[in-house]
This record gives sequence, C-alpha cells and structure tokens, in this order.
Amino acid sequence: MDRQVDLVIIGAGPAGMAAALYASRAGLKTLMIDSSAPGGKLLKTYMVENYPGVPAVPGPDLAIAMYQQSVSFGAEYMYGEVEKITKEKQVQLKDGTLINAKAVLIGTGAKERQLNIPGEQDAIGHGESFCAVCDGAFFRNKEVVVIGGGDSALEEAQFLTRFASKVTIVIRRNEFRASDKAQKEVYENDKIHVIKRHVPKEILLTDGKVSGIVLENVEDHMEITVPCQGVFPFIGHIPETSFAKDLGILDENGYIVTNDKMATAIPGIYAAGDCKAKELRQIVTAAADGVVASTEAFHFITGI
Repeated sequence: MDRQVDLVIIGAGPAGMAAALYASRAGLKTLMIDSSAPGGKLLKTYMVENYPGVPAVPGPDLAIAMYQQSVSFGAEYMYGEVEKITKEKQVQLKDGTLINAKAVLIGTGAKERQLNIPGEQDAIGHGESFCAVCDGAFFRNKEVVVIGGGDSALEEAQFLTRFASKVTIVIRRNEFRASDKAQKEVYENDKIHVIKRHVPKEILLTDGKVSGIVLENVEDHMEITVPCQGVFPFIGHIPETSFAKDLGILDENGYIVTNDKMATAIPGIYAAGDCKAKELRQIVTAAADGVVASTEAFHFITGI
C-alpha cells in the first residue's frame, strides 16, 4: 500500500507529537508513525515535575494529553516500524507499506543502554528491567539494585522504594550527576543504600532468575557480591536511528546531525528530540525541537 502525505513524522514521543500538532494546525497533511503507543519515554516516567505550566503529573497522563492534542487538528497516527528512508523522502515500513512525503521528520528517541556484562542477556525479563514504572510492582518486598547516578536513576530508585524492601544505588564516581533535589531525597530515604566507586561486573542467576550482582571497586579492583532479586540499569541511551544509517546524516555515535533549524544535510529531512546530536535531552527540549522542525518543514513544503 502506497500513501502520499505532506509531512511524515517518525516517532510519537514529545518531539513527534509537538511536531504533529504544529504541522497539522498549519494545514499540512501529517502522518505520525510509531512502533509502540504514543508517548515515548513519558510512558515509562513515574512523575514529571519540570514541564513548564504543568504541575507534577504522571508521565503516562502527560503522554495521553499530548497525544490527544497532537491529533486534534487532523494529524493521523499510524502503528508501524520503519525499515528505511530514502533521500527522496520515501519511507518504507517493515510490512511493505510505502509512504511518499514532501518532508520527513525523525523523532524516534533513544533506547536504554545495556550493561553488557556476563549474565545480562539471561537476566533481561527475569529480574533485570529498564523501567521501574513498568515493572516495579513485581519486586514487592524484594531487594533491587539501580545502576547509575543521573536524575533518571535516582528518580527510578525513589519510585522502587514503593515496592522493594531495599534499593541499592551503584555509581562509578564518588558523587552523583543528578540534581541537588534528587540527591537530597535519596539520602533522606531509609530504604536506599548507596555504593560509590564501583561498577557492575556480572549478574548472578539462580534457577533462571536474578539472585545477585558482582561489583568491582574502581580503585583496588576488589569485588563484592550484592544479593538482590532485581537489577535496573539507567546508564544512558542509544539513538534509534538504524533505519537512517545509509543517509549519511549520523555522527559516530549514531545520533542525527542537524543545524539549529533541525535540518539535516538532506533537504526536506529533519530530526528532533533525543535521536539528534545535542547536549540537553528533556521533554521540554524535545517538544521545542519538534516545533522548530515542523515549522521549517512547513516552509520547505510550501516555499514560504
């Protein structure tokens, strides 16, 4: 099946939804494609406290509100997995669908980075999780380990204390990278224990389920074993851009390179949000990227 639209948006996270809102409101025939439910990482975020104008709100609730507004001016959402994009702005889906567009906006975000240590592949889904909001309830009255020292790691650790009997946070450095507020909340929570200057070396399993994690001291290389039933890594992300690898618009880490107008080196192809090379990755910056990109796409399509 072939389709023709003005703007195709790949990804229905904050960047894609903001872009769909602005593009459709400007009169463009807009199609938003995603291989999962709209919302991106909002669906995995327990609480959003820093989106301007919105009081503290659960991530999924904000995702629903954004989605409803994003299609309110006629933008269409379609489930699908993109296989390839051509320089001619043709988008090919894995089910064979071809979408011909006048402009393409990539807003696919990034996936969670794995630990890449022995035992991990067997542990995923059997005690290792990348989403505390999704899986936290499975660890009621159990001990879990969170890997990472940024805001996401500390926020997820706080959420896990709702269920787990003990949460251990492991960081490589001697200090957190997270905000002062997040650190203060962690240190004040009696359920949370912090291990500094250690890195994960191996996940241990018993009867096919996580039973502990081996940590190595970065200074003397001594190893310790922390018994646990769950491991939650929050150590960064990998951009979801493999379908664009042949376009020549990615940097060495797989992020899409754009100018300040979100335009790539290929006329008519734009990128927004966490999949592009940038310093700050937040909901509000992703949404702003999407607005800029869709506005530039409108100018490109209409010649205005």
